[in-house]
Amino acid sequence: MGPLTMTNAAANEASFLKEFCVPFLLSAQNEDGGWGFYPDSESRVEPTCWALRALQNSPVHVAESHLRSAERYLLLAQLPDGSWPAAPEEKTGSWVTSLVCSVLSQERHSKSSVSGGLEWLCQDYPRDSAPWRRFFRKFHRRSRVADHDDSFRGWGWTPRTSSWVEPSAFAILALRDSPREWRPAEFSRRFELAIGVLYDRMCPQGGWNCGNPRVYGVDGEPLVLPTGWALLALHDQPGHERKSKSLAWLYNRYRSIHGPASLAVARITLEAYGVPLPEISPKLQDLFDAREFLRTTEVVSWSCLALSPKRHWFPPAECCH
Repeated sequence: MGPLTMTNAAANEASFLKEFCVPFLLSAQNEDGGWGFYPDSESRVEPTCWALRALQNSPVHVAESHLRSAERYLLLAQLPDGSWPAAPEEKTGSWVTSLVCSVLSQERHSKSSVSGGLEWLCQDYPRDSAPWRRFFRKFHRRSRVADHDDSFRGWGWTPRTSSWVEPSAFAILALRDSPREWRPAEFSRRFELAIGVLYDRMCPQGGWNCGNPRVYGVDGEPLVLPTGWALLALHDQPGHERKSKSLAWLYNRYRSIHGPASLAVARITLEAYGVPLPEISPKLQDLFDAREFLRTTEVVSWSCLALSPKRHWFPPAECCH
């Protein structure tokens, strides 16, 4: 690929970022400072976190008022126990607590709120791996549907239920992104147990799916999004053959990705690890042109992050510039 082609490709991406992604997010922000999953929909914590992160990392200038109002929305949505609910009308915390703690972790004025959220996360142990349940299952191994190590404990979509790959990855990112002095006393043990969950749940061929790597003796098929989030969560961990195997799976899968959400997260992941993208691969802007119905806040936010060459959240390694 010659220099002119590379320049044209970069120019096209910069234009798409400036003329579509950032304007889409700014116009979709609600008066309360938050975002809904779609434009003109009720503000929710999850899409607000991703939109805020995308605008924080955008090379296109964004007025400070947009960022500050989004932060206020998130801070006001926190529950008394330190967690954040998935929906405004809910009174119990959920996995989105991880997203908020991660995105607000660089704001010094958010220390009290983030510390409370991290404390809540570290106290949220899944019941499926409680000691008494592990003891009971020792005598019923023949009836087990899924094969995994119950001694590891991550996080679930709903508090105190079961460990799942993606919410565990997001919680690890929240703990990773937070300043050391904000972390609760249980940080180290909780972090190590969750890292163990991710490696334990990896599919045999590399990569991750949403839940278990093997069910009823059948190997699970990895998926792009869980694989991307898990690899980002493991980014700062020492080298491991399972990480290398999963990176290879994601690289080999990259050319055949057809959805902008998966392509954006896969690109962020490969660039963060310093893996050059395949020369002939799909372009984010082309996938949006073909799938207008996928123009949601989260998908546009992930695309904005992927196309931001100077992003500070998992920046591209030098060899990927």
